[in-house]
Amino acid sequence: MTIDELVGLVRAGALGPAPATLAASVAFTTRQGARHAGRGRSYRNTVVSLRVEDAVGSCAVEEVSDDVVHDCVGTPVAELLDHPEPAVRTAALDAYLMHVRPHARSGAESVTVGPGSSLEKSLARASAVVDLLRPAPGERVLVVGVVNSLLHHLRERGATYLPCDLKGGRTEWGEAVAEDAVSALDECDTVLASGMTVGNGTFEPLLRRAAAQGKPVVLFAQTASAVLPWFIGSGVRAVSAEPYPFFWLDGGPTTIHLHTERPS
Repeated sequence: MTIDELVGLVRAGALGPAPATLAASVAFTTRQGARHAGRGRSYRNTVVSLRVEDAVGSCAVEEVSDDVVHDCVGTPVAELLDHPEPAVRTAALDAYLMHVRPHARSGAESVTVGPGSSLEKSLARASAVVDLLRPAPGERVLVVGVVNSLLHHLRERGATYLPCDLKGGRTEWGEAVAEDAVSALDECDTVLASGMTVGNGTFEPLLRRAAAQGKPVVLFAQTASAVLPWFIGSGVRAVSAEPYPFFWLDGGPTTIHLHTERPS
């Protein structure tokens, strides 16, 4: 399976209604800055989201103009899948797949992340994600898309890790962050990667390299949360899918969906 093959199935109407018959009714951008209480570093996120019928699909992006996003309103999904902006293409595919195969009806286990502070919710989500990975003590995990709460739980469980992010930098504990995930994989046993890899084009090269080396991949996805479960069995072992609204937007209970089987 590749992203292009999945898009081909959508275009052919093999997974649901013809994408030309569905349009984006709402398009919006979420811009967020956060610094959890007790943490020494802040971060920013920008996310493009499109609503198609009852579903919202999303993709994180470095930067996008409001005009690009607003121009998506009323545009058929079939056209959005050809959009020049990768984040729009990804959000459109995500929204379509979430509409035709909602997480709750795709065999996923739905887990509530309880109410709490931003840090409490971040740690609770991270614990569920690391449960999917099941790292053995001493196992070295390539973490693509640095989330300090995930690193916290890996440290607690005795796993070692190599943090990787296109932005580089350092973790909360001062560890250097690698920038090339494909090269860094050679030093690791398993992969824990963000859905943001779909939006920035690094997902498929990483998945191919991991499959060639026989290394399992687990994904945590706000970006492309309805897209990535289709890759289970094609190099992906499990996906923690978190559709909009994300845990960091609401202090109350939110939901993640843990996929260990491909949608049918």
